[in-house]
Amino acid sequence: MFTGIVQGTATVVTTTLKDQFMQLTLEFPQTHCEHLQSGASIAINGTCLTITAFNDNQIQFDLIMETLRVTNLGRLQPGDQVNFERAARIGDEIGGHLLSGHIHGQASIVKIEQPADNRIIWFEAPAQIIKYILPKGFVALNGCSLTIGEVEANRFNVYLIPETLTVTLFGQAAVGDLINIEVDSQTQAVVDTVERYMQQSSH
Repeated sequence: MFTGIVQGTATVVTTTLKDQFMQLTLEFPQTHCEHLQSGASIAINGTCLTITAFNDNQIQFDLIMETLRVTNLGRLQPGDQVNFERAARIGDEIGGHLLSGHIHGQASIVKIEQPADNRIIWFEAPAQIIKYILPKGFVALNGCSLTIGEVEANRFNVYLIPETLTVTLFGQAAVGDLINIEVDSQTQAVVDTVERYMQQSSH
């Protein structure tokens, strides 16, 4: 499980595309490399990945075809940066909301507004995702737990504070970027339940 509190950014060292999957090696800040073990989980841009090997502060992951299809990780190039969060341990403080690291799809950045001391980013999401995006609800974007601001048709925005811009990739986000999105599981359960009820009652 993850909390959506991104711990920092890691840098892509190598991406090796093989048949139906990709090997990804990332360089992490040394301070986040204690107690590493193969088989442990780290969320990369919000995507739960399993450590396959590590050497000092370089960590390797295998990405299967479905992960490459659903997330933005397949487009990574050496030198790119990613958000990361190591898996939560029992007893850790949960500052965000509980996340599984299973990405539902991608949203594209369509507008960035910059009033004083914060940044408002507008996203456009596919129809199958936008129905789970509710004002003041939670969403995870590239692994960041964020509160949804306004929702208009297939677009929504989030307000980012300076701390989020410093620690995560959102400080360098640009219009056109594709961002991994994980909808809040409780919101998803409620919306799906209501949808099923409406369908049954209309028959």
